[in-house]
Amino acid sequence: MTLYNDSETHRQKHADHKYIMTLGSHCSLQVLKGAKDEGFQTLLICEEKRVSLYKRFKFIDKLIVINNFKEILNHDFQKNLIDLYNPVMIPHGTLISSLSVDDIEKIKIPIFGNKWILRWESDRVLKQRLMIESSIGTPKQISSKNDIDGLCIVKLNGAAGGKGYFLVSDKKGFEAQSQKLIESNVIVSEDQLFIQKYANGVPVYLQFFYSPIENELELLGIDRRYETDIDALGRIPAGFQISSNFEPSYTVVGNIPIVLRESLLPEVYSMGEKFVDAAGRLVPPGMPGPFCIEGVYDNSANFIAFEFSARIVAGTNLYVSGSPYSDLIYDVPMSMGRRIALEIKKAINLSKLGLVLT
Repeated sequence: MTLYNDSETHRQKHADHKYIMTLGSHCSLQVLKGAKDEGFQTLLICEEKRVSLYKRFKFIDKLIVINNFKEILNHDFQKNLIDLYNPVMIPHGTLISSLSVDDIEKIKIPIFGNKWILRWESDRVLKQRLMIESSIGTPKQISSKNDIDGLCIVKLNGAAGGKGYFLVSDKKGFEAQSQKLIESNVIVSEDQLFIQKYANGVPVYLQFFYSPIENELELLGIDRRYETDIDALGRIPAGFQISSNFEPSYTVVGNIPIVLRESLLPEVYSMGEKFVDAAGRLVPPGMPGPFCIEGVYDNSANFIAFEFSARIVAGTNLYVSGSPYSDLIYDVPMSMGRRIALEIKKAINLSKLGLVLT
């Protein structure tokens, strides 16, 4: 490994966590800026191709360069990090997309949040179970391609940022699209795909933070994704869409801020609380820290949830200086990254690290 810049591991005997660490991707800048704002030292694990980007930011104290993120699974690599820095790792979407859940669960570096619930995020069947247990309205799951009757969306497992998603309305269309994914080596078999009734409405992503220390749920931001090419579809006349066999992509390229009608907020908080409660029952120690409930509001302003993310999401990058919702709670700019660091600091000061680290 290359080091740039000099500007049972999580128990209380290791309460001197001075470094907050994450992978160089997704929302790492927000995470480390927030950590620095709360007085921590910062450590970034970075692939060689992105060194030039991250060397620009002075709030990154240690920059460790590796060839591939899978190198963090090396036992000696982890031991050296623990011995030298005793860091807390903040998981995000790149960790989940780069490593298997089996590998993540074996990481010895203390991880903020519940690393066991990441398996439920990555597995569509487990994900659906947790959402149903939360009593949150969800689209109907289609168990077989033979049952496709009407517009459905087909998804991959894991944190793929919308890559590989496609729309179908019948079995024939499903088989044609899944075969393309197989030929592109995206999947091995169509059995890896998850079919769900398409939920029509305005996409809304609700960014929550649950503190087990305070037993308090916070809404820190709301966004929607900007996806190619589905969000550009309206710029192409319908006739050309049909004649060119246009096949839209759902790959995420950015995020857009949203402020909801205030009358919708009671239900938002209720959904977040139900999710925290269900996670606590099904996947101990539950859902400490950031999570996101993702869905759409239909034309009756009913929320239909089609996803959850059990960690910080990239949409929080909109709010490095805080959001309209975090401003209602905090008197300082509070990003999700900074809120994570604040919780770790509270846990250290109150000798309650066991509540927030796994």
